[in-house]
Amino acid sequence: MKKTMLVSAMALIFTPQIGFGGSELELLRQEMLDMKKEYEQRLKVLEERLVKAETSVSGAKNTALQIKQQVKQKSRSDNTFNPAISVVLDGRYGDFKNNPEDYELPGFSLGNEAGLGEQGFAIGHTEVTASANVDDKFFGQVSAAIHEHEGETEVDLEEAYIQTLGLDNGLSVKAGRFLSAIGYLNQQHEHVWDFADAPLIYRGLFGNQLRDDGVQISFLAPTENFLEVGAEMLKGSRFPAGGEHSGIGAWSMFANIGGDIGLEHSWQAGVSHWRSDVEERSGEAHSHGHEATEIPSFSGDSKINSVYLVYKWAPQGNYKNKNLKLQFEYFDRREDGDIQMLEDDIAIEETSYDGHQKGWYAQAIYQFMPSWRAGLRYDWLDSNSKGSDKDILAEAGLDNEGIKPKRYSAMIEWLPSEFSRVRLQFNRDKSYQDADNQIFLQYTHSFGSHAAHKF
Repeated sequence: MKKTMLVSAMALIFTPQIGFGGSELELLRQEMLDMKKEYEQRLKVLEERLVKAETSVSGAKNTALQIKQQVKQKSRSDNTFNPAISVVLDGRYGDFKNNPEDYELPGFSLGNEAGLGEQGFAIGHTEVTASANVDDKFFGQVSAAIHEHEGETEVDLEEAYIQTLGLDNGLSVKAGRFLSAIGYLNQQHEHVWDFADAPLIYRGLFGNQLRDDGVQISFLAPTENFLEVGAEMLKGSRFPAGGEHSGIGAWSMFANIGGDIGLEHSWQAGVSHWRSDVEERSGEAHSHGHEATEIPSFSGDSKINSVYLVYKWAPQGNYKNKNLKLQFEYFDRREDGDIQMLEDDIAIEETSYDGHQKGWYAQAIYQFMPSWRAGLRYDWLDSNSKGSDKDILAEAGLDNEGIKPKRYSAMIEWLPSEFSRVRLQFNRDKSYQDADNQIFLQYTHSFGSHAAHKF
């Protein structure tokens, strides 16, 4: 269009006009010739830049394709599908004012590994993990834990699952044995925890941690902020469910959302719901200072709701030197069914049971130097159990004894590298009648190929 206008203007100038002298007309013609020459030069430069840009883009695309192909060939030649093996060594020294064998949590019938652990020196939760891409469609992982329980060394298969890779529309499917997505802390292995022991509500509801066999389906939404929803269909044979089920014995739903606030702040929040038709869930009886010979067993409906919020801050977004993490979780469980007291697998007493248990914890972790972190935590629990025979509820550990358990914890840890940690922790535990002072000295060291941790 501009070129056409220029030609029309030139035609007008070169056409003899009345009122112009010969010298003036010649001057105008020379100016227009100069303008035409300058215009053509600029147009030529622009055309050359355009050709160069198109060539550059085409070359970049070809280079990207070549790099992608080289990476694919290199990954196959470098045995990418061989398993990555990692080991986390954990050990501790524990000192308690009260006898750890008398530990209880009034209002909660404990299960799994919900005690304080060994007095004195003991191995902690040592973990061996192997993981790899099975092929371009599946990823697999196996984790086994070696730990002390009641004076004996035990090996427990923590996780053994496969997970899909690259499904369309943000879908992912996990099948096997895995840590449930209920709550925030439950999805993390123990060596990732910021304290040497589980929050009281995790200890009371899950026996420290909830894992089960089944299938998990999750969906990651294509949104600017992190948004994930999912569901789990579980066998329900492990605490806090129980019993053998031919189909689905427990199920859960969860939703997580998160994002960044500027460069230095990030957050994540979530809600979840778990439910099970429990059949003969065994717990630990209240010993009342003597050896318990009867075991409580619950059968009925159990459902748990939870909510969590996590906030992180780091100056200039650099978490290496200094950072702060605030973490909060709340759980609410309601159960309705029957409690039986078993002796040699024979029911000798029974009562109806209507239970409501709830609790929360809040903690703050501050890394004030590249190799040093400190943290504070507060736990609070409450319960209300009803039944036709209160004595049986008391024997089952479900009588709150007029106590709302709470605990104060403080820790400081030295991190010489991302693979090593030495932690000193103190608990003032007011969970039961006589408050307990608990001290833990813990070391955690990892080697081998270890996957990155979640938010």
